[in-house]
Amino acid sequence: MTAATAARGTMPLAGHLREARTRGLRAAVALLLGVVGGYLLSDQILDVLRSPIEELALTRDASLNYDTVTAAFDLKLRIAIVTGVVLSSPVWLLEIFAFVTPGLTGRERRHALGFMSAAVPLFAAGCAFGFLLFPHMVRVLAGFSSAEDTTILTATYYVDFVLKVVVATGVAFVLPVFVVALNFLGIVSAAALRRSWRIIVVAIVLFSALVTPAADVMSMFFVAAPMSALFGIALAITHVHDRRTTCSD
Repeated sequence: MTAATAARGTMPLAGHLREARTRGLRAAVALLLGVVGGYLLSDQILDVLRSPIEELALTRDASLNYDTVTAAFDLKLRIAIVTGVVLSSPVWLLEIFAFVTPGLTGRERRHALGFMSAAVPLFAAGCAFGFLLFPHMVRVLAGFSSAEDTTILTATYYVDFVLKVVVATGVAFVLPVFVVALNFLGIVSAAALRRSWRIIVVAIVLFSALVTPAADVMSMFFVAAPMSALFGIALAITHVHDRRTTCSD
């Protein structure tokens, strides 16, 4: 790289490829170690996932079943991969951020760091909330069957169901960050969000009703309340940003 090239803050294609290879290798090693750790923890994780079924078994015939000879190993491997992705996420997220940010301006870098700093803990909090929520969902949904019936759950389907609930709740908690990002990019204004707040609240309530199919309203409230609060915070941030943009113009 020449002095002029370095002064401009640019990098030749070969340098980008070398950096991408180095950072990709680090992320791959972290992911591999995470998968190994996830495999070692898979039995404990499956015990936690199985606990709602064990509670059902106290009042009716209920069990977790494998439909093929290799299903138990496949399930442990799937749990290991998902756990590995989660455990190694600080490393590969940092590597992606470090690879992308040199091409951004100082302002764009600060915005990207702010969005990432907010999105990661919100996603983790949403996933944790979904993880606490799924046993209640299992009890309620399985409760629609008669006590004389037998509840036989395929292990793969059951774990997929839990993962979908956990990931969907995590993504729902991150959506306000994307709303703020769209506002900072000039795609959505605070005024448009204010005009649409009723539709957004209805969408939040519907989502809460879908992920908490219980008869009591409190379960839905416990999901809708934090999501509505996060949307309110996002709306306040977009309002402040639009005012600053208007004043600077």
